[in-house]
Amino acid sequence: MIEWLGIGHLFELSPPEAVAGFLTPLVIFAAFFVAQLVLPGRRVPGYVVNPETGRPRNYRLNGILVFAIAHIAWALELTGMPLDWFYRSSVYAVAGGTVLCLILALLAVFGGSQDKVDKPLAALWEGRARELSFFNERIDVKMYLYVVGGTMLTLNAMSGAAYHYGLFGEDANPGVFLYAGFLTFYVLDYFIFERVQLYTYDVIHERMGFKMFWGGLMVYGWLYILPLWGMAVYPDPGLTPPGRYVWLIGSAALFLVGWGIARGANMQKYTFKRWPERKFLGLIEPEYIEAGDRKILCSGLWGVARHFNYLGEGFFSLAIALAFGYFANPWAWTYFVFIVGLFIVRQRDDDRLCAEKYGAGKWAEYQARVKYRIIPRIY
Repeated sequence: MIEWLGIGHLFELSPPEAVAGFLTPLVIFAAFFVAQLVLPGRRVPGYVVNPETGRPRNYRLNGILVFAIAHIAWALELTGMPLDWFYRSSVYAVAGGTVLCLILALLAVFGGSQDKVDKPLAALWEGRARELSFFNERIDVKMYLYVVGGTMLTLNAMSGAAYHYGLFGEDANPGVFLYAGFLTFYVLDYFIFERVQLYTYDVIHERMGFKMFWGGLMVYGWLYILPLWGMAVYPDPGLTPPGRYVWLIGSAALFLVGWGIARGANMQKYTFKRWPERKFLGLIEPEYIEAGDRKILCSGLWGVARHFNYLGEGFFSLAIALAFGYFANPWAWTYFVFIVGLFIVRQRDDDRLCAEKYGAGKWAEYQARVKYRIIPRIY
């Protein structure tokens, strides 16, 4: 079965190496926790209100610094791990990390609480508390998850590219390096605009359960490179010009379009939440529906579709599928299928939450004004 799937190379570790791979997430989680704790950061208020104080929660951000140090340590092999270790140990790391996430979720949901839980399995999956922080808010758990997950996503992608180059050398597939570049750019951009994350769905709505821990650490950090599990063992697809240029330049262009839509939409929403009367980019006048003391943005990119940023993520994931140059290989499409499914489900959840937040009547008014969910004139 493993050989049929084309991932036999990920099961070639010796028994001691397999144990080391299983324990790798434990070391990573601990190292990142210490790094976030001791490295300097800037404190900023977020969007979520602390019910104890009635004021916005305080966050300490240093993701870009942690990201940079982790990549320097990896590139120079300062830990003694070869460049391709993260990729070669992927399967074992996912197994070990999943166990750790289950333990963390159990502690977050049931540890220190005497309240009776009517549906323990549902509580374990969804979580109970929305916020967890330690050391006088020096570390916020949600932001910690994204620092670890985002940094490990790029390290795993680059580790896979290193494995691929070691396997094929001059016959390596440029699409593998393009793929690693896409993900590195995507995550670096996230850390440059790390404060924007404080105004997004996960930080505002998600609870601290297994879904959040496993999604933030293992799915984001390790399983987002699932296409590489199958594609790293394929050489250059051998396309000849002009097909080769259309493939590589077209994939890069599609990625940039997707990134531009997603980043633009998120930045417009962030700008509106912080400065409701400010024009976005000095050009787009904010138009909104008033719902009590809340406002629903419905101009610019948010007047095109209710979740136009998700369309950008879809284009980005499509660019990843096409980047490898093996257009009929199912492995190349795994990230695309996951992202499309995730955001269709999330869009429906977000609509439900917004109807509760703004009131059914006001949300219906917004839906009548902005008719499409994600894709203008289609969906």
